[in-house]
Amino acid sequence: MITREISKELIDCAHEYPVVTVFGPRQSGKTTLVRMTFPDMPYYSLENPDLRLAAESDPRGFLHNIPSGAILDEIQRLPVLLSYIQGIVDEAQRPGMFLLTGSHQPDVHQAVSQTLAGRTALLTLLPFSLPELFSYEEKRDAYEIMTTGSFPRVHQERLTPGRFYNSYVQTYVERDVRTLVNVKDVSLFQQFLILLAGRTGQVVNYTSLGNDIGISGTSVKNWISVLKASFIVFELQPFFENINKRVIKSPKLYFTDTGLVSHLLGIETPDQARRDPLRGGLYENFVILEILKSEYNRGKRPQMFFYRDTQGNEVDLLFRRQRRIIPVEIKSAATFSPHFLKNIEKFNALADNREQTGYVFYDGQEQYRLNNVDIRNILLHGLPFP
Repeated sequence: MITREISKELIDCAHEYPVVTVFGPRQSGKTTLVRMTFPDMPYYSLENPDLRLAAESDPRGFLHNIPSGAILDEIQRLPVLLSYIQGIVDEAQRPGMFLLTGSHQPDVHQAVSQTLAGRTALLTLLPFSLPELFSYEEKRDAYEIMTTGSFPRVHQERLTPGRFYNSYVQTYVERDVRTLVNVKDVSLFQQFLILLAGRTGQVVNYTSLGNDIGISGTSVKNWISVLKASFIVFELQPFFENINKRVIKSPKLYFTDTGLVSHLLGIETPDQARRDPLRGGLYENFVILEILKSEYNRGKRPQMFFYRDTQGNEVDLLFRRQRRIIPVEIKSAATFSPHFLKNIEKFNALADNREQTGYVFYDGQEQYRLNNVDIRNILLHGLPFP
């Protein structure tokens, strides 16, 4: 077992807040994280039906037996405990009493934020980041990582990715998400997931998605909102601050694990991924996801956007850092071309970006700096953001 990058932030939060809540997708390693970081804390899994029944029948009595606090795993299974925890921590006035984890939580995130407002730090744990992956295997091929994915069990237990993701989709995605959105037609929901995978990195068009599988745009929006709340997908919002031109105002959609995208698209090997027509979107998902993980692991609220106007001018990623907007272009090509800088330069001029800086992340071997733009492969050279 490795020490996760978010561990330091988890410890720091527990020294300041009476409750720390760790959200994230199922199988991302939340339980292992909190138990490894705080091995001496009592641990209770609310997935255990007997324990859950006892705690639900007598929440005061259950919490009375752990006066010093505990790890409560999968809190979404029994959100009624949150109000009782609020009373306990208000009376004790002591940091680090409870560690909560939650995965499937459209309503629980809101309940935690409201009931424990000011009392809990909120962290998000996604599957392994690149530095964490390299603790297991020195994989330096983006397409191998993209098809294998980053879920801890795949690497820790040397699981076959195809079997893992087939099980993951059936047991977690379909079972959990379908229950929340009340989908009665399993095949329809499977089609929907595959359609989303095929549109990774594209601007979301709810009507078009609905027409493709025969449901309303409103239903599509509801399904996507549940997938977002369940940490299956995330959206990148458009940027239009201080921009005078007409811009696209719909978000772009990505998955929180590229192995899941590959599985849904039927991509089983790195060679398939290299040749696939969707490789550009898959590579873009891979890079943006790595930046998202880096931010979450430092306890930051990611400020990430994309830019596209109605004339077709586009920047794949805009990254806010210390009140600066940094443009990033993402290319799956292994050979650098000066053409990669065009959209960065256009955006800097359009947004009156006086720094005139930016980044190009590509799949090549060399690192350059050209016209104040840093060109690099994040697998070989790491992320440049502090």
